[in-house]
Amino acid sequence: MKKLYVGGLPFEYTTENLKELFGDYTTLSATVITDKFTGRSKGFGFVEFEDDSQATEAIEKYNGSQVGGRSITVNEARPKTDAGPRRSGGGGRPSFGGGGDRNRRSGGGRPGGNRW
Repeated sequence: MKKLYVGGLPFEYTTENLKELFGDYTTLSATVITDKFTGRSKGFGFVEFEDDSQATEAIEKYNGSQVGGRSITVNEARPKTDAGPRRSGGGGRPSFGGGGDRNRRSGGGRPGGNRW
């Protein structure tokens, strides 16, 4: 079994379009990756082949070909790596100094500010 990456797809492409594109071959699955918030295609997908020789043939046939006015990339998919947990945003608030030191005496409002 071999999984292929298909990149550069038109953004209006659906999983059904991808299945049709590789319809000449015996495929196990075809999936266009979509944005989880908008549902819009991210412009790439994956096709899984039962027969490795058919996958190799599909790479040779479709890599660099035009689909919907775009040149697509077709190659063997790399294994998914474990990148660990993702961070969201930028973490905590930035520190710009100030805020004082809790161990320092305030100076009691005397002229000259915070002194020891």
